[in-house]
Amino acid sequence: MHRSIRSAAVASVVAAGLVFGLSACSEISDAAKDEAVDQVDKAVNEEYDVTYEVTGKSVDSIQFSAGGGSAMAPKLETVEKPTLPWTKTVTLRGIMPPSVLPIALDAGADAQVTCKITYKGKAIAEESGGGLAAAGGCVAVSPLAQ
Repeated sequence: MHRSIRSAAVASVVAAGLVFGLSACSEISDAAKDEAVDQVDKAVNEEYDVTYEVTGKSVDSIQFSAGGGSAMAPKLETVEKPTLPWTKTVTLRGIMPPSVLPIALDAGADAQVTCKITYKGKAIAEESGGGLAAAGGCVAVSPLAQ
């Protein structure tokens, strides 16, 4: 009889320890989830500045990510008949990719274009082209995603 009481007491202590242990793990797990959510929110909402540069000739317009919209559907702004060289500094958020697209409608031999995206003084994307290749552009991965 004493053995069954002792066994029941030990089983109760083990069960109580298991319950407290699992609840502590759950609290740690919840804390880890909360920390991960906070880090994602911070990364998505963190702002950064980039400078777009376009040089060359025969550029009819320039489209660029201006900071509105979302990473999957960024808002593009357009400058018609830009004076070259052209520069613009914009503030983007999180994983939103910086992009600038010079457009040369008459992409003949006369069209020459170079575009560059700069972050903290360092070029993160740069492209050059002439003729039909002048219609290309620059797109970079968000520096916050690296």
